[in-house]
Amino acid sequence: MVILFDLFNLPDDVFEIIFATTQQKIVATVLIRTLKENGGEMSKTEMSFFATKLHEGKLETEINEPGYRGKTVNLSYNKRQFYDRILTPMKSMGMIYYDLYKKTYMISDKFTKEIQKVGILWQRELKKPIGAKLKS
Repeated sequence: MVILFDLFNLPDDVFEIIFATTQQKIVATVLIRTLKENGGEMSKTEMSFFATKLHEGKLETEINEPGYRGKTVNLSYNKRQFYDRILTPMKSMGMIYYDLYKKTYMISDKFTKEIQKVGILWQRELKKPIGAKLKS
């Protein structure tokens, strides 16, 4: 996953920075809200149920988008694309952790720590001397 942002037009919503489309942003927001409502954790079965309801267009939720604020809508998103474009990238970035033993998905703060590492890498790059050899 590639995160692209313009520091002069940085949105207030982290999902707008991470996801390419409004629909992906909405689904990710609803997923995190659902995890929070479940104490920050969902079993593999619960996640599958969430993805199935989403796939069938039967996931009722409120979304905070122009034209929809305060209204309940049925959200629809392809199940395979949910796993490929939403859940897996959120796991790989450290936003969601999957515990193999408990078979549960949990909200994680590893994303924050990894973004800080990116900042440190940039600081190191700035301090490198001009003639530093490139690694192949």
